[in-house]
Amino acid sequence: MTLPWSSMDQFFVDTKDFIMTQAQRVLPEWSLPWLSILVTVGAIAAIAPAIMMYLTWIERKVIARIQNRLGPNRVGIYGLAQPLSDGLKMLTKEDIVPDGADKLLHLIAPILSVVPAILLFAVLPFGRNMVAVDLNVGLLYVLAVSSIGSYAIFMGGWASRSKFSLLGAMRAVAQIISYEVPSVLSVVVVIMIAGTLSTVGIVEAQSRHWFITTPWGFVAGIIFFLSGVAEVNRTPFDMPEAESEIVAGFHTEYSGMKFALWYMAEFLEAFAISAFTTTFFLGGWQGPRIPVWPVLLVGALVIATAVGLGRPLRVLGVLACVGLAVACAKDVVPSWAWFLAKTYALVFVLVWFRGTLPRLRVDQLMGLAWKGFLPLSLVNIFAAGLWATMPGFAGGLVSLVILVASFFFLVRVNAPAPLERRTYLFAD
Repeated sequence: MTLPWSSMDQFFVDTKDFIMTQAQRVLPEWSLPWLSILVTVGAIAAIAPAIMMYLTWIERKVIARIQNRLGPNRVGIYGLAQPLSDGLKMLTKEDIVPDGADKLLHLIAPILSVVPAILLFAVLPFGRNMVAVDLNVGLLYVLAVSSIGSYAIFMGGWASRSKFSLLGAMRAVAQIISYEVPSVLSVVVVIMIAGTLSTVGIVEAQSRHWFITTPWGFVAGIIFFLSGVAEVNRTPFDMPEAESEIVAGFHTEYSGMKFALWYMAEFLEAFAISAFTTTFFLGGWQGPRIPVWPVLLVGALVIATAVGLGRPLRVLGVLACVGLAVACAKDVVPSWAWFLAKTYALVFVLVWFRGTLPRLRVDQLMGLAWKGFLPLSLVNIFAAGLWATMPGFAGGLVSLVILVASFFFLVRVNAPAPLERRTYLFAD
């Protein structure tokens, strides 16, 4: 029997094609489009919770290393089963609803927060030919769907009938709306240069050079990524929670699986921000054509020297890596591997922020959006236009000079007033 997979790059695409080919033999013609949709939606529905669970594991491990600790290491090898244990704990915990709360909205809010986070995966190109729906307005879809989260957050805070929850929700909505403006303006330059709103088309437009390598692309990428970090309430922009001030923010009155849904939405949106930054500015699935067998042999070496693995697991892991290296000796590193590598590199940056940076004050947080990111993103549109009309070194140099001068001008204008010398008057 011939294997259905042509290469590692198209492994998942070929798997779906194989399933559809086998289904054609037993199912009526009218049901095949529905089956295709079901396979795609089922894959996304299975991947999303797995991503969320193991992002929590990555965050706890990385922050533990930053703080000279080990992190989860009791449940499973290297604590890999800890997310499963946490999920089981959330499922079995009691759901407590305050007496004065709006019970219907209290239930709907966390569900509504997860739905847009999962819907974003529909237009996310995980690799070559690996997108659920290639919409010709995919970028607009991303911006529209991602804005729904603010409704869920305010709904949850208001339905709790708690002043702490409502205050956290109002902070969150103000913060999200503020940072959505520079976030949208930062991707205008991507539309200008790529000439398309399709996420796949944007990746293909970066086949010669990634947008992040241009002056306007670097500025837009930084603004888009940091604005996304602020929109999902991650450190140092976690003012809506601010547990030292308002207990736990908008989800103070949530417990059990409802709290887990808030947690899931936050981590899925954090992954989505990293993934779309990769798509819009880091070339998406594009990467150098490196043979895959050296990478697999390095993986075999890592597994062989893993102290926490038992000898049988180490032997099986080494044999699997070596076997794949031999079977796929002619393959290059697959496109989906490049995409995931870039995305998780940005996820590491998010965790790095949380482990090292303090929370911004509210005036600093809002000032950065309206006095820093907003004017700089507007100037960046002008710089990108000059870069497009003046090809070559001259256009890059002019746009770079404009952006650097604008940055230092904004820093100068927004600098805090110097502290004045205090004068003390003593009573006689």
